Amino acid sequence: MADQALAEAFVAELKRWRDVRGLSQSALAARVGYTPSYISKVENQQQRPSREFAEAADTELRAGGALRRAFQALGARPRSEAPARQHAAPEPSTSLTVEHEDTSLYYDGSTYKATQRRQLYNGGSEPITSYLIRISVDRYPGDPERSNAHYRENPLTWEEIGLSASIDGESIGWRVQHDRDAFKELWLLFENEDGRYPLYPGESAWLEYSYTVGEEKWGQWFQRAVRLPTQRISVQLDFPAELAPAVWGTETTMTATGGPFRNPIRSSTEGGRRVFSWSIDEPPLHARYRLEWKFRAKTTKEPNLNGTADTASGRMQAIGIVQEGDPILATPARLFSLPDEAEDARRVVAELNSAADRAAGVHNFGKGMGIAAPQIGINRAAAIIRTPEGESITLFNPRIIEAGGGFDEQYEGCLSFFDVRGMVPRPMSISVEHTDIDGQQRITIFERGHARLVAHEVDHLHGELYRTKMRPGVEPIPVSEYRGTGQTWQYGQVKP
Repeated sequence: MADQALAEAFVAELKRWRDVRGLSQSALAARVGYTPSYISKVENQQQRPSREFAEAADTELRAGGALRRAFQALGARPRSEAPARQHAAPEPSTSLTVEHEDTSLYYDGSTYKATQRRQLYNGGSEPITSYLIRISVDRYPGDPERSNAHYRENPLTWEEIGLSASIDGESIGWRVQHDRDAFKELWLLFENEDGRYPLYPGESAWLEYSYTVGEEKWGQWFQRAVRLPTQRISVQLDFPAELAPAVWGTETTMTATGGPFRNPIRSSTEGGRRVFSWSIDEPPLHARYRLEWKFRAKTTKEPNLNGTADTASGRMQAIGIVQEGDPILATPARLFSLPDEAEDARRVVAELNSAADRAAGVHNFGKGMGIAAPQIGINRAAAIIRTPEGESITLFNPRIIEAGGGFDEQYEGCLSFFDVRGMVPRPMSISVEHTDIDGQQRITIFERGHARLVAHEVDHLHGELYRTKMRPGVEPIPVSEYRGTGQTWQYGQVKP
């Protein structure tokens, strides 16, 4: 029995991370070099996983060691028993289809309530009496180690979820399949104490279920994965208008890397609520649609280290910019593995652009501006720069490999301590090695003001603030004494 429980725990973790990354059995099989039938047998507990498979799956799913730990608990299996690798084959089709999936997410300021309605059609020859659902949360997407630790200390509980379910208006029960700290999987049973309500061949019915999760366990994202043939998906996000929410979406399919939604997200405001709506017809099987959001008017809960919201730094903190003194600003950012983490990279860039838009709403950046992922609490090596000419530069894993052209000294500001300006010497030209979203290594040369903007953000990604670059004995001046706001940098004689 103990071995059975450990086997179920491994399967639960495998399904959870496959669900988080939006990979079908075939897609994961192709990445780790096993057949879909092998993964299917592992998930159905007909096959004991090998150590080699557990390690490969943990790496490909970026599970932060969760699958490795679950396998270690289950017990090792000799590598020689691992099955021969074969080419991936298509997964079998299903007779159950979704005519319409409609999802709504309601946030009241502290708790999220998700309600999912699916119009199911039975195109087979046998009645359907149950339906498998998953509830998966990830407080810190892109940082699995941190999320795993968070849920080990604060597991998701059935009491807080408050699950309810019905089919065509009749309340129904369920049977738990897997119960993990951040992942619940269960079968909704088309029956209750009063009777049974099978979905017979040729019939359709509306299946509905809802649950709640507190914001301390719910990351600011919501994802739908197409696991059955589906005719239409629609999603509504319902937020308090006073939080000034901003929403964006990315989609990933089996044949294309992640990109923005093809259909726009619509929004409306009524009765103090801001509602965002989006839909798509005929989504491809195994496609994944992810919506993310920021609350631009919601201040951070951490103490203000640099004054009140009436100060320049306070205003930056109020829009979600991490302030000096936070350990993340002194920690080298974690590199991206591209193109494997392309979707995570796009998500981080979307959040950076959202933060830049918020910053531009409270300050005029005449010299251009930049923002690095650690400044919005994400320990990943990504930064964006917006030049005075309106150009947008995105950098992943950047490092300066050469500097030249002499130095000049100009005042700089930093969103993470914006009450002061510091005189910082910078090279007039820098060569930066960085990685494209498709994994290609590039070297780009930046000069003058662009070099200064880029060097400032590269420093952030290496855990440094501009104070460390100032000449000994020189200190930043209060912003009230600075006279260069709204102006471009001026270049005269260059220091050798």
